[in-house]
Formats: sequence, C-alpha cells, structure tokens
Amino acid sequence: MRLTCMFSFILLFGAAGLFVFIHLQDPEEIAHQQTPGIKHNMGFQQPKKDCVSSNNQDRKLRKSTADGVAMVKQTDSSHLPENMPKFQSTDRSQSSVMFAMKDQQKGEDINSIRLHKRRRRFIIKKSPILISMNSSILNLPTLKSEDRNNNKWKSLYQIQRERKQIMRETCSKYKSNNRRIITPYHVSRIFVEDKYRVLYCEVPKAGCSNWKRVLMVLNGLASSTKDIQHNTVHYGNYLKRLDGFDHKGIYHRLNTYTKMLFIREPFEKLVSAFRDKFEHPNNYYHPVFGKAIISRYRANATKEALRTGSGVKFKEFIQYLLDVHRPVGMDIHWDHVNRLCSPCLIDYDFVGKFESMEEDANFFLHLIGAPQNLTFPKFKDRHSNEERTTTKITQQYFAELSPSQRQRSYDFYYMDYLMFNYSKPFEDLY
Repeated sequence: MRLTCMFSFILLFGAAGLFVFIHLQDPEEIAHQQTPGIKHNMGFQQPKKDCVSSNNQDRKLRKSTADGVAMVKQTDSSHLPENMPKFQSTDRSQSSVMFAMKDQQKGEDINSIRLHKRRRRFIIKKSPILISMNSSILNLPTLKSEDRNNNKWKSLYQIQRERKQIMRETCSKYKSNNRRIITPYHVSRIFVEDKYRVLYCEVPKAGCSNWKRVLMVLNGLASSTKDIQHNTVHYGNYLKRLDGFDHKGIYHRLNTYTKMLFIREPFEKLVSAFRDKFEHPNNYYHPVFGKAIISRYRANATKEALRTGSGVKFKEFIQYLLDVHRPVGMDIHWDHVNRLCSPCLIDYDFVGKFESMEEDANFFLHLIGAPQNLTFPKFKDRHSNEERTTTKITQQYFAELSPSQRQRSYDFYYMDYLMFNYSKPFEDLY
C-alpha cells in the first residue's frame, strides 16, 4: 500500500512539472526547434508592393524603424496615448520617461525586424512555391500583323510550337505532372530582365555570356554588347536572379514574363566545356576537379600532375562523369539541361538552339519588341583565337572512347537528347 501511494505521488509530481515546463517555454523557441518545412503560426505577410527583393525589403524595414524612432523623439507628454500614465514631475523626470519609451520602442522595432527577417528567410528558402502553370503556346508573344505575311517569321514561329510540343510530350511521358511545385532552387539559374519582361535560364556553353550581355543592354546597363567585358558579365552582379525575389515576385514573373532558354547538342556542349576548363590554365577547375580526377583515374600519375591537376585527358574526364561515386560533385558546365532549368516544371515560352543561334536569338528579340539595332553578338567570348567546338571536333574527342563509354555517355544525357529532339551522334548507339 505504501509503495502504491509513493508511486502515484511520483507520477503526479512528474506530470505537474511537465505542465509547468510547457507553459513557461517561450513560443518563439518552440518555433525555431521545429523541423524546417513544418507549418507553424508565423503570421507572415507579403510586402504590399509586388516583386520586392530581399535587399529592398530590408532597407524598407530599416527606414520604418528610423521613422518610428523619429516619431518618438517628436512626441511630448501632451501627445502620449490615453492609456499611458501621465507624470507631473520635473523636466529631468519627463526626460527619463521619454528615453525609457524610446529604448522600449527601439528594442521592439529591432526585435520585430529580426523576427521578420528570420521568418522571411525561413519561408523563402524552405517553403515550396505552389503555382498554377501557364500554357506556353498562349503566352508566347504573337506575331505582329505585318509579320504574318512574312514566311521567315511564320516558319520560325512554327518551329517554336513544334519544339515546345516535343518538350511537353517528353515531360508527360517520363516525368510525373501530378506535383507542380517549384522551389527557389528550381529558379536559381534564371536571370530577370524587368523592362522587357524576360526570364532567361542560363545554360553554360550555349551562348550564355552573350545572352547576359543582351539582357544588360535591354535593361539599360550598357549601350552595346561590345562594351561589356567577360568578368563584368559573370562577376559584376548587375543582373538579378529569380530566386532573389520573394514568393509573390517569383510567382508574378513566372506567370507573366516571357521565359526562354537556349540549349546545345549535349556531346558538343560537353566537349566545349572540357576544352575550356581543362585545356587552358584555370585556377579553379584544375585544383578542384583536375587533381581529384587524375588521382582517381590515372595510374602512375606524376607528382606534378597530382600537385597541379593540369593535363586531364578527355577519357579520364568521362570516367569521372560516369562514375556514380564521383570524387568531386557535378558542375553546371556539364550538368543536364533538364536539371539546370527544370523544363518539366517551368513552361518555357521560347526554346532556342545554339546550332541556329543567330536566327533564333534575333527572332526572339523581334518578338519581345527589342530595339531594332540590338542583335545577338557573334564574337567568341573566351579563347577567341581558338576554333569553336563543332560536330567534327566533338567526334574526334569521342573517338578516343570505347563504344561502351560512348553508349553510357549517351545514356547519361538521354533526356536532353529526347526532350530537345537531337539525333543520336553516333550510328552504333542504341
């Protein structure tokens, strides 16, 4: 009997302690301990103005804080809220009350800003964007009345319809369309040009440097594409990315802007990337990728090769690419377009090809109403004295591989070949 009473007392004491602990726990601490992605009551409100970037939003929050503090400074005791106790004391006492009010207001504003920033970062980075997708055919800018009798424009317009149709059919056959969820990751490669309402998904080695130049000219950042240097294009941060906007801004642009991407024959794109990154001095790809590739796939490698990572052979590069246990990760220069731009989630309005770059690019500029003197630049951005990677050069590199390696390489890029209607590059492929 005594043991039963003691056991009951311990249970009651433990339950009471747990009840007190839960009620004393700070709700904000509980919110931060939750697993990312689980909904909790955060009270997040979208900015009143559409498409405000995080930097602009932070500046507005800082401005509102400063305005609030300024209002407190201008307030005297005769203008205090009715529920605020009025003190009849010396000026020094009144002054101390006002400083206490200002400190309290400032502290509340700072805490509010910090909480808002934490909530906004949590929502943008962790939450998916639920979006109803538009139809590409309906959203593609229509030909002007004077262009409808132009056989060239009509032909190019029809080519666009066919390319998009093939892309949609491939997606419906091989990809599930049940979940139309887009996250900031899916739009991280998309650049924004607000003046002409263009979204461009960057595909490396498919004219991306020159396309960025065109976007900068459209945005008024330069008068000519010839005036923009390579480092300015890639490291100047003059162009905005779509994942830099809040959810409302991303949603608005995906549904109302003209979305386009340019692609390239996968093997040719791969050889172009290899030549650029491994056959020329490079202080990133040699030490990061080159050293790991030589160390893993070259027997009896010299100390110099292991130290510098220079001199990677194409066959070694392919071994790395096809290895499911790669010593280093994937890189955007040889990743699938299907992964870079998510064409089964994002309904692109215009699909251009590197092989018909000049014709496709200038047709796109015509469709969006770009200035007539703006044409797609023809110059080679890097290693200008070197011949561009062509089909002939690509075949020479792949001739170094065994039939099995060529087949596995084709399988690796199979979805890109299928989705963008490229034919098999070698007859022995199945």
